[in-house]
Amino acid sequence: MARGRRKGSPDTRAHVLAAARTLFAGSGFGGTSIRAIAAEAGVDPALVHHYFGTKADLFLAAVQFPVDPRALLAPVVAAGAEGAGERLLRTFLSVWDDPDYREDLIAAARLALDPQGATLMKDGFLPVVIEPVGVALGLDRPRLRMTLVATQMLGLIMGRYLLRIEPVASLETEVVVATYAPTLQRYLTGPIPLDSEGTGEDISTSDEKRD
Repeated sequence: MARGRRKGSPDTRAHVLAAARTLFAGSGFGGTSIRAIAAEAGVDPALVHHYFGTKADLFLAAVQFPVDPRALLAPVVAAGAEGAGERLLRTFLSVWDDPDYREDLIAAARLALDPQGATLMKDGFLPVVIEPVGVALGLDRPRLRMTLVATQMLGLIMGRYLLRIEPVASLETEVVVATYAPTLQRYLTGPIPLDSEGTGEDISTSDEKRD
């Protein structure tokens, strides 16, 4: 028997979030529609938009980030590519070192270690949050560069906040910035060596090859 449409309520919101987590984890962000989430939750698609706004907003709610990373990264993007590595890292550290956010962020990071959570991060968080930063900064090959940044940041999360590996876990903020920021900036704007398929082609040579 077909399920009836649920009316708006806190319980309905929870059903929508549960449906969104399941579908995002199974099909990724691009392969999941608001209509499909609404059908899974037994609600009208308009109600999903009413509760969560856009699909990107719903995704971030589904993975339970305590803050909207797009809003946090907006000032990083607005100031341009020069120095963006340091600004990105300082923004990252300011949130992760805040005790009001720490537990929720650690929970979200642990989610990424689960098979379903890995899909949420790889096929959701990267295209929704990370890759658009590279596009907005005007980087060449933004997907490659921002993925390099993301892997560096994930390593820092694992070592500093989840596994608490010393001495990284206890390094002062300025030491972390001085150590990691130059690497992040190189990923953003520095030369990237070629791989066997040319996917890491350096922008300094690509223009010459096109001419």
